[in-house]
Amino acid sequence: THAEDSHEEEGHEGAVELSDEELDEFGVELAVAAPGRIATTVELPGEILPNQNHLAHIVPRFPGIVRAVSKEIGDPVKEGDTLATVESSESLSVYSVKALLEGVVIARHVAVGESVTTARDIFVVADLGQVWVDFQAFQKHLPTLASGQRVHITAGHGLPEAEAVVSYISPVVDEATRTATVRAVLPNQDGAWRPGLFVTGRVETASVEVPLAVPTTAIQTIGEVPVVFVKDEDGFEPHPVHVGRRGPHAVEITDGLVPGDQYVARGAFTLKAELQRGELGEGHGH
Repeated sequence: THAEDSHEEEGHEGAVELSDEELDEFGVELAVAAPGRIATTVELPGEILPNQNHLAHIVPRFPGIVRAVSKEIGDPVKEGDTLATVESSESLSVYSVKALLEGVVIARHVAVGESVTTARDIFVVADLGQVWVDFQAFQKHLPTLASGQRVHITAGHGLPEAEAVVSYISPVVDEATRTATVRAVLPNQDGAWRPGLFVTGRVETASVEVPLAVPTTAIQTIGEVPVVFVKDEDGFEPHPVHVGRRGPHAVEITDGLVPGDQYVARGAFTLKAELQRGELGEGHGH
């Protein structure tokens, strides 16, 4: 019919056509519009620290003079490895200072020829396979925070986002900073989360069910208008949408999408690029 013809022409105006093979190649994932849950979050500044439960301060057994230093900061060590040798001031015999756990040397307070005592550590060894993330929470945030809440951790610098759970909230507010410590434990097998890194945490303090929600990755902006790419008979068309409440991973859609619509959940930036290429007279856009 004439109406169908005109609809097709309109549809092709802003549609992107991609084959199933191209969708796979570009990592484009589809989903069906449906209700979802939007989290309310509190954003907190934080820092990566060694897990104090997996850390050893190595102290000489006897006072003496250091004759050799075997390990440097950053060196991996196994339990029982020699870190240094010390000549005892009392017996003049030489003994080894050994690592008490497997990990990495994160501090060294000793040099050859130095006099050491049993009063202070000369090495610190940490197992960094797990690290602490200590966030600082101001007084106004404390009533909404609780152990067991999920926290999304970002550091920038090319590090992927991580997710952990609040394991501890300090019962005391620090007098100087007026903040309390909120802690999560983060797996760190590849060593990417280095102690000393500053991070941002978004703690999920509550969540609400909404009639329609999409992943944040589904939203693209074209001409300053938020759009979601919806699949129809012409391909993928950018539908302008109204965005409601926002969470760390999902946003509420209040207009422009209806339940049951098949839309692009991931990889939508590829379709935006293809659309813009198409407007320039090349690529897959028509």
